[in-house]
Amino acid sequence: MKTIKKLTVDLGERSYPILIGEDLLQSPNVFSPYIHGKQILVVTNETIAPLYLQSVVDSLLAYQVDVVVLPDGEEYKTIETLGAIFDQLLLKSHNRTTTLIALGGGVVGDMTGFAAACYQRGVNFIQVPTTLLSQVDSSVGGKTAVNHPKGKNMIGAFYQPQCVIADTSTLNTLDDRQLRAGLAEVIKYGLIADAEFFFWLEDNVDDLLKRNSAALAYAIECSCQNKAKIVSQDEREGGIRAILNLGHTFGHAIETAQSYKDWLHGEAIAAGMIMAAELSCAMGWISSEDVDRTRELFLRCDLPVTPPAIMTHQKFVELMAVDKKVMDGSLRLVLLKAIGHAEVTANFDHEKLSDILRFYD
Repeated sequence: MKTIKKLTVDLGERSYPILIGEDLLQSPNVFSPYIHGKQILVVTNETIAPLYLQSVVDSLLAYQVDVVVLPDGEEYKTIETLGAIFDQLLLKSHNRTTTLIALGGGVVGDMTGFAAACYQRGVNFIQVPTTLLSQVDSSVGGKTAVNHPKGKNMIGAFYQPQCVIADTSTLNTLDDRQLRAGLAEVIKYGLIADAEFFFWLEDNVDDLLKRNSAALAYAIECSCQNKAKIVSQDEREGGIRAILNLGHTFGHAIETAQSYKDWLHGEAIAAGMIMAAELSCAMGWISSEDVDRTRELFLRCDLPVTPPAIMTHQKFVELMAVDKKVMDGSLRLVLLKAIGHAEVTANFDHEKLSDILRFYD
């Protein structure tokens, strides 16, 4: 029998497990302990449906199972697309005991979770992430949202799943670009909270890129452990949880400027994390060697380390002004004190930030 690793996101009565292992979608009864009614809506997208939808449906024969297949892509993470989920729930007369299953990457997970938070003022949902990025980050922690043309993830809710089922076998069908984008979030955990993991990544990134199953399983486990620990301390991002947004203020600005079409999320935050590291260095908090070391790891993953040409100083300033970490008109950034130690601060040198933004004009 293949090993299933079980972690826990400790949130009191809202605590839930993260199951990590191979071929979980083929495992009998993997879903049933976390389903409390007789109705299920599986939400997936056009890319994932042909690959894994039937396996999930076949494991749920004891239930009324309905399906909605969404278009694939960050540009469809909108209020309008969300309506398709509500339409199906209402068309099939789903009641308050229904369970939504999010089968897909971060877009599917975020939208399904938000729909679950809203439908009849809250129904259960299960995360089944099928990309590396969603397995290590977006499926864990209860952040759900849709995008708006003026800002990423600005409309949403904190809403925790019943469980997260991370079947590592689904990574076998993930294209190389998506895998690399997921590694950006993996590296993030080393930078913000786990120096030893960052050093391990430097030694093992080639194995990850080659899809070595043992290396991927370890990277997913370490990432989820780090995120679960942080979320357990700060569920609604009132404090330490904000460190999970290293590079995201810059990265979200890039995604918004591109109308969520050109770069993947992991690619945008990779460039954003380098910008955050450069500002940290300019502030005297980390060394230039730490910045070079971080840049080199992203380059080995073939990830962007500079923003795209569309991003001018003015464009960054305009879009960063609507970042969720703006508080009382003051922008807060996640910066590095060391590899393995991040802090959220509004006390950064704004002129040094402008220098970095202007460098890319």
